Amino acid sequence: MRGQLNFTDLEYSERKRTTKREDFLRKMDEIIPWNSWIELIRPYYPSGKRGRPVRGIETMLRMYLMQIWFNLSDEGIEDTIYDSYTMRSFLGINFMSESVPDATTLLKFRHLLERNHIGEAIFKDIKERLDKAGLIMHGGTIVDATIISAPSSTKNRTGERDSEMHQTKKGNQWYHGMKVHAGVDAGTGYVHTIDGTAANVHDVDKAPDLIREDDSVVYGDSGYLGLPGREEVRSDDHLSDIEYRINKRPSSLKITDEYDGINWDKEIEHRKSSVRSKVEHIFLIVKRDFGYRKTVYRGIVKNMNRFHMLFGCANLLMCIRAGRAQEFSAG
Repeated sequence: MRGQLNFTDLEYSERKRTTKREDFLRKMDEIIPWNSWIELIRPYYPSGKRGRPVRGIETMLRMYLMQIWFNLSDEGIEDTIYDSYTMRSFLGINFMSESVPDATTLLKFRHLLERNHIGEAIFKDIKERLDKAGLIMHGGTIVDATIISAPSSTKNRTGERDSEMHQTKKGNQWYHGMKVHAGVDAGTGYVHTIDGTAANVHDVDKAPDLIREDDSVVYGDSGYLGLPGREEVRSDDHLSDIEYRINKRPSSLKITDEYDGINWDKEIEHRKSSVRSKVEHIFLIVKRDFGYRKTVYRGIVKNMNRFHMLFGCANLLMCIRAGRAQEFSAG
């Protein structure tokens, strides 16, 4: 049980060095509002009155979170918990009285989360807590999208690719998969809105859905140059009144070699980019720190449940790294 020490706990407490994994899990354990998240799941969770006894919601939630943080399969996270004292401690399992939930139990729990949009509810809860603690600045949004590749192989049960994934060309390379579109607070870098589409949907098509009601300025790369002229923007009183600071294409900023003065157009674009680059940090956490560069599920909905969890947890990690965890918890 959590809170009870055994000989292994005492021996491990005498180690000379704390690992990065242990430090990460400890900080996430401290910042996550466990009771609130458990109550979000409870209305949909089996009561255990019929069939075999169910595992506790918190145990399953902790196991699922470690699965997505370390990008492990259902079987992989089960085996890793048995191998890792740090992960077993985070889960709160005492091998003398209970075992790690098996892969099938975790699969059913994940399907429950997907069916009831729990990932989206948790993402919203994190955003509201950041807002309540005064850690999100309003008035400006950065819009961007990132491509998440999907397996292109047809060596599966159906013999087909995922029908919801499509191809798109970026630069000189083709990608098969989906896009995650994100709206990020321009002042702090916290993500406040995400959406998912097939990879062939243009970035600018989803941009209006990423803008908040109180935004007065929007930043974006050159892929969003046509945003101010779109019909849904021009016909909306709020969207048409926004200042769009969209980066121009580098090819439009050329000057003659004879000119030795300051290229003010290039300087303005650099200042736009210095703000817009904040959106890359949140993508970096999801793809590098959490290792989610390729989809592991079929269909946009299943993957978006995971992305809501990942981007919400990325906000938490950014909050921790900024030294604002206490303010978040107090809020």
